[in-house]
Amino acid sequence: MPFPLLSPADLHALNDLALVARLIAEGAQAGLHPSRRRGAGLEFSQYRPYQPGDDLRRLDWRLAARSDRYYLRESDVDTRLTVRLLLDASASMNHPDAAGLTKLQYARLLLASLAYVAHRQGDAVGFSALHQAGLQSVPPSADASQLPRLYHALRQLSATGTFPAAGTVAPLLARRGASVTVVVGDLYDLSTADQPVTPLTQLLRQLRAAGGEVLVLHLLARNEYDLDYPTTAQLEDLETGQRLQFDATQRAAYQAQLQSWLRQTEQTVRGFGLYYHRLFTDEPPAQALRTVLRGPARASA
Repeated sequence: MPFPLLSPADLHALNDLALVARLIAEGAQAGLHPSRRRGAGLEFSQYRPYQPGDDLRRLDWRLAARSDRYYLRESDVDTRLTVRLLLDASASMNHPDAAGLTKLQYARLLLASLAYVAHRQGDAVGFSALHQAGLQSVPPSADASQLPRLYHALRQLSATGTFPAAGTVAPLLARRGASVTVVVGDLYDLSTADQPVTPLTQLLRQLRAAGGEVLVLHLLARNEYDLDYPTTAQLEDLETGQRLQFDATQRAAYQAQLQSWLRQTEQTVRGFGLYYHRLFTDEPPAQALRTVLRGPARASA
């Protein structure tokens, strides 16, 4: 297996986010968007023949005088984006998979690689973590020292408490220019039939209203999906501390409820007109990144 496709646990063990981000991005071999397009800009790129209706201000009159032909000067137009990375850092993200890697640790690998890709394209990239203590942010920037700042914030981050109240995330909702927002979390705080309006539900709806593209990456550990625990086990809610005794006879009922919740969760996110991806924490991050960057279909709002 190529080195960039090492398991998430192996990549985490390298303990060097800068190296890991580069390896994952190179393994994915993709970009968030075309970085430049042809048009009327500042940096000259090429000539093309004049066509009726073209802007005469872009006509090269000196070339016309020499050749008796009419050409327009084309330039590269900057299409850089602002990429905002949002992480649910509530305590449920501390759930470990069978290899011992938590959702938070997997999210750290994925977000570092997304930041690397965006920065390499010249985009301004920023990071925000959402947890009970509030909003922890690194404002978007495209300068050379931004990646070290982001990597430091990711390394220092811990997952605690519950998802923050709706008012805490207000700074994330300002309407700005071209942007891509990537939300990463386990989505346990999304609305349900019993609790139709939650801070996370409000955030996703408001992010869509604020403009730009929004991608939601739903993280699951394989063991919570399969519930492959011993015949009897005690399960604990990492955010409330509530404990539940489990035995193998409950597995079928759990699976049915889980599949129902997953369908509802995906429908809710897509119903807002957002992109949705379900990722497992045992999936090589380069493979996950490649899937994300392909540009999935999005349901219309």
